[in-house]
Amino acid sequence: MKIPYEQLSPEALQGLIEEFVTREGTEYGKIVSLQQKTEHVRNQLKLGKAIITYDETTQTCNIVPKDEYPSETAVKS
Repeated sequence: MKIPYEQLSPEALQGLIEEFVTREGTEYGKIVSLQQKTEHVRNQLKLGKAIITYDETTQTCNIVPKDEYPSETAVKS
């Protein structure tokens, strides 16, 4: 399920972004501050290049590139 970032409180959004950028495997390949990482992800959300998803089965949120999320308007054959 897709969750619009605007529906989260500023505190919840900040917490979600910080948790995301500090996960193992999200290294940028160079030293980047937590603030720079969170600003980058926040900008990606604002530009619509990334989205927040919620998995009802695991009850977890994630941030993914928009092009990796199946389009709701895609035609299924």
